[in-house]
Amino acid sequence: MTAWRRNIALFLSSQGISMLGSSIVQYAIMWHITLTTQSGLMMTLYIICGFLPTFFLSPFAGVWADRYNRKKLIMLADGGIAISTLILAILFLLGYQYIWLLFIIAAIRAFGAGVQGPAVGAILPQIVPEEKLMRVNGINGTVQAAIMFIAPMISAALLTVTTLEMILFIDVVTAAFAIATLLLIRIAKHEVSAAPVSYLEDFKSGLSYIQSTPFLKHYFLFIAILFFLMAPASFLTPLQVTRTFGEEVWRLTAIELAFSAGMMVGGAVIAAWQGFQNRVYTMVFGGIIFSVCTIALGIMPSFWPYIAVMAICGVAIPIFNTPTMTLLQEKVDPAYIGRIFGVFNMIASAMMPLGMLLFGPLADAVSIQLILIITGVAMLLLIGALYFNKTLVREGLKVS
Repeated sequence: MTAWRRNIALFLSSQGISMLGSSIVQYAIMWHITLTTQSGLMMTLYIICGFLPTFFLSPFAGVWADRYNRKKLIMLADGGIAISTLILAILFLLGYQYIWLLFIIAAIRAFGAGVQGPAVGAILPQIVPEEKLMRVNGINGTVQAAIMFIAPMISAALLTVTTLEMILFIDVVTAAFAIATLLLIRIAKHEVSAAPVSYLEDFKSGLSYIQSTPFLKHYFLFIAILFFLMAPASFLTPLQVTRTFGEEVWRLTAIELAFSAGMMVGGAVIAAWQGFQNRVYTMVFGGIIFSVCTIALGIMPSFWPYIAVMAICGVAIPIFNTPTMTLLQEKVDPAYIGRIFGVFNMIASAMMPLGMLLFGPLADAVSIQLILIITGVAMLLLIGALYFNKTLVREGLKVS
């Protein structure tokens, strides 16, 4: 096995195990809050605590990923999350089982994710040959989809046989494994430009780089609008199922499992196929599938066809996401890649919640079916604009 294959196998294994532990704990905390409070307000506060820290930290995290050792940043983020989770588990064991502690841990975990995101996105091009990035990103997407598929089932099973505080220890163990595995990987130090006076100035230089790079300006505008329009399909479908097909919990579980299973298939497809010769055309293909499926979710008359469409939605996500990430890794100047992924994380953590500020209240005034049809059509028009965007299409050609 070549050195880079060994390194990427170790890296993906470490991140996969860490993500599995985190996901199991995340579901357990979310369901604990749901069952103990039965409050929509409490769930909203929990979601906000899980989103906002990532948004506010991303500018700094992007700078850190360009300035400092990315492997150490990932290890520090994993370690910080593990230590905070361990403290929470001990407090719960001692009887301090307060809901506000779960909000704090959600915020700390979001901070850790905010640090990890840009570092992981920036470190992959250091490990993987440029021409192999698409395949590796596809494999990584498959691993993440598999984790999304099994984590809720494992978490639900554990909650029936043990307590929340015992489940919290899983995250500590998996984080320790991930850190130990990362220690086995040797990664050459990336080039660091002379550090500006302040973090703000460093971040502003990243924004200036985007401003002076036409393809990035078009790219981020497209991503921001798309994520905003994806909010109903991402967040309102459980409410739609409850209102339209029935309130049984198994129906909500079924749509989640169908979506995750579809993502596993999509990840395997893109890893084997590696997309069209032009990355942007692969994004367009995935985007068309997702847009059409969003419209279909708005018109499905019965539950089982709805489930099938949800699975196809899942297939579309890796087909769109993989070239989206690979394009940045291939085309961005390595000196700025951490900051660029920081901006990407800001958009990803902000636009869907912003979309819900509009579409959430709207769902109480008009049918969710209508919202899905309208946003699906809008996404199709946006994907059409992407197909005809000469600046992005020109940059989309694969690295030979």
